Amino acid sequence: MKHIYFIIGLLLVATTASAQIPTNYYSSATGTGYALKTQLKKIIDDVNDGLSTEYTSINLSYGDLYDTFELSDKDFYFENNGTLLDMYSEGVIAVPGPANGINDTDSYEYTYGSAQQDDGTLGTEEGQRFNREHIIPQAVFDGDTPMKNDAHFVVPTDKYVNGRRDNFPFGVVQNATLITTNGSKLGNNLNSGYSAGYTDTVFEPIDEFKGDIARMYFYFVTRYEDDMTSFNQYDMFDGSNDKCFTDTFLNILYTWHVNDPVSQREIDRNNNIDGIGNTTRQRNRNPFIDNPQYVLDIWQNELTINEFEITNTIKMFPNPAKGNVVTISTNDDILVEVYDILGKKIKSQNISSNLNKLDISRLSKGIYLVKLNSSKGSTTKKLIKQ
Repeated sequence: MKHIYFIIGLLLVATTASAQIPTNYYSSATGTGYALKTQLKKIIDDVNDGLSTEYTSINLSYGDLYDTFELSDKDFYFENNGTLLDMYSEGVIAVPGPANGINDTDSYEYTYGSAQQDDGTLGTEEGQRFNREHIIPQAVFDGDTPMKNDAHFVVPTDKYVNGRRDNFPFGVVQNATLITTNGSKLGNNLNSGYSAGYTDTVFEPIDEFKGDIARMYFYFVTRYEDDMTSFNQYDMFDGSNDKCFTDTFLNILYTWHVNDPVSQREIDRNNNIDGIGNTTRQRNRNPFIDNPQYVLDIWQNELTINEFEITNTIKMFPNPAKGNVVTISTNDDILVEVYDILGKKIKSQNISSNLNKLDISRLSKGIYLVKLNSSKGSTTKKLIKQ
């Protein structure tokens, strides 16, 4: 599982090594704040903006989405059987024990090119048909192109769950009126903590895909920056073309972005949608997958959550570590979880002010991410074992 509260700079470690970013693709992204957002928009849009290194995206048809999905949305990560990877039905359970593997408990599966693809029938319950889900609802942009056909935020999902999600915002469900077979929820938003400020109905995906969805939103408001003020009213958006999000939903999306870092699945999806030289693909990228730090670089002055509340109250040393023990200095009882650089949990251990030694004797030399969970919140630190 990849539920790690990342310090933003660490996110790059797990992404840049595998992302197939064209040479100088982001060379003109040199600003900060909303100026950086506009620079990224010019890089990923379909307009020749006169950049020194110009990459212009291709607007494909609505039907082309299914062709793209056959490359970008197959399950080579959980069951690894090439079936459709649907964020609304994919079942993911962390397995305790030495293997620390991932078990997939899908209640149903879909296969591309089969009669399971939506034909206008069925969809009255889960497992009957799959179709195209717009993470940002089509109602926001009246189903206009190129938004309608943009694979960076359109994904294959179960038809029934897609319909039940409807046009509701994404958020943190307090009382569920619907729980899907994989644990996604529909219900009123929790009006406290990082999701405070909204009480109406929201849809909450499972933790495994919260960051994926957040980064799709960051992509959308950047790629379509010039259109944001003309889109229809939507509770997640504030009507501007710079900040774009209300405080509540910016906090939610940022928290999801940090807690659920970029996965190999997202990196591969980004590469496949771009197509890297393939003129039948979209030929642009999601910059927040390639460079997760861009989120903080753009919106840090707008965030109202204290996202690094405990960063300075918990210390970890020595680091780099040459021995088999690391000291965690804390006044609180905390749960420590150690992940490898791909997001696989290696071990967990309870730490207190009296028992503050983290055993790393079984860790091989390399870079690890140590998630520190306390009653005040969570943060993640990078640990190097030499």
